[in-house]
Amino acid sequence: MEARHLRYALALAEHRHFGRAAAAVGIAQPPLSKQIAALEREIGARLFDRTPGGVFPTAAGEAFLERARAALAEMAGAALDAGRAARGETGRLRLGFIGSALLELLPPLLGRFGREHPDVRLRLHEMSTARSAAALLDGELDVAIGRGAPRGAGAEDLTSVTVGTDRLVAVVGTGHPYAGQRSVRAEQLRDQQLVVAPADQEPALCTALREVLDPAALDRAVEARDVHTILGLAACGIGVGLAPACLRVAARPDTWICEVRPRIDLPELVMSFRGADRSPVLAEFLDTTRRQCPGVSARLAGRRC
Repeated sequence: MEARHLRYALALAEHRHFGRAAAAVGIAQPPLSKQIAALEREIGARLFDRTPGGVFPTAAGEAFLERARAALAEMAGAALDAGRAARGETGRLRLGFIGSALLELLPPLLGRFGREHPDVRLRLHEMSTARSAAALLDGELDVAIGRGAPRGAGAEDLTSVTVGTDRLVAVVGTGHPYAGQRSVRAEQLRDQQLVVAPADQEPALCTALREVLDPAALDRAVEARDVHTILGLAACGIGVGLAPACLRVAARPDTWICEVRPRIDLPELVMSFRGADRSPVLAEFLDTTRRQCPGVSARLAGRRC
């Protein structure tokens, strides 16, 4: 039994005449009659009564036709779903990101992707750069966004593109001596209790800070997992938080943000994915990134799943 047999039976039930049904499905009448007869032999029941007034489904025929309609609808739906999946209109995207990516990069990017691909299931996970890189290499994520390109075994199989840049700022509570100042100098941080991201979770960031700030001050720093924790601890008067300047969009009324002089550029915000991944959904996400993020298009030139 093939799909064409189902269509023949449905056409015959609709037109109630072998000649008209044959014309509707685009074959001659004798082959149609033979196909219906063969179908009835395969099923082991008469599906149609042939009468001088027309051809009518039997009780067995009615039961068969109901399932035939459902089967053809399922087949059409399967073809439609396959096409949509091939175009990246459906499926799943697993994205890991550091908290600061939520301040500027992700709201417009994910908003646009969601509007254009409403049937793609987004699985979003806030995690450190180190953790998201490991998850990407292990196949637990499709895309990772962190500070600096992933490192370690397997990183050579990843493609990484810069999606943002930023500079270092210092955040303090409103009761801190630095509150009200537009900027502080790097050497002024030497004797301060600092609040920074853990070195094992944000290795590129901590390496960059050690190149320009006092290592001893960093060694005794309080560790904070994300920018929101840095803000909160600064508001509590725990110390001077060191964070990207995009933190300003999430500033609290009980904190003050100072520029650090001379300017200290942070490791680039990087989007990484497996170079061999040919997922249509990933391709669509990268295309949205190209269109949403200035400068990314050239870096992704020629990369189309």
